[in-house]
Amino acid sequence: MGTSNIKEKIALRAAKEITDGTIVNLGIGIPTLVADFIDSDKEVFLHTENGLLGVGPSPGRDELDPEIINAGKLPVTAQIGASYFSSSESFAMIRGGHIDTVILGALQISATGDLANWAVPGKNILGVGGAMDLVAGAKEVIITTQHCSKDGEPKIVESCTYPVTAKNVVSTLISEYAVFRFVENKMILVELAEGMTLEQLKEITPATYSVSESLITNY
Repeated sequence: MGTSNIKEKIALRAAKEITDGTIVNLGIGIPTLVADFIDSDKEVFLHTENGLLGVGPSPGRDELDPEIINAGKLPVTAQIGASYFSSSESFAMIRGGHIDTVILGALQISATGDLANWAVPGKNILGVGGAMDLVAGAKEVIITTQHCSKDGEPKIVESCTYPVTAKNVVSTLISEYAVFRFVENKMILVELAEGMTLEQLKEITPATYSVSESLITNY
């Protein structure tokens, strides 16, 4: 499976987590793809912290507007009835607890739901961005990530070695191989990808986790 197909698979699964009537913030990377997979019968309000509520699907070539972008500076569409506002008002929404769900990428996730996604030691740091505010203010934090880094290193670890964005905040973790839930800061495997065995998953997942009694094995 190509990288783009892997990312789309993760985004498609993440879209199923979104509840009708909620306000959802999509982070940079795989999360931006989620907008294209949300069921049409769901009324979902997508938020971007640079000041837009009502983000639509990715634009076609004839829909590109350089002035309508998300926080990652990628072009987006705006749904009918969308609202525009300042970045300060956007962060007031975030910090005020008005975002139901945030979907973000990750560099590392720990067995207790700690998240590291803003800095790699030894590399240039552009800034924290909105991640710390988002995970602190949202009611639910969903992480979408490829299971291992480009170098083949596991991202799902016992404890984070990268600078931590926030501790004990992850609700759900979705990779191309598995779906985990975090309950009382404990990690539970709830879905396993088709063709993946428990033994194979454990080899690439150093974190301590339990296996749900109702494990789904055809993700």
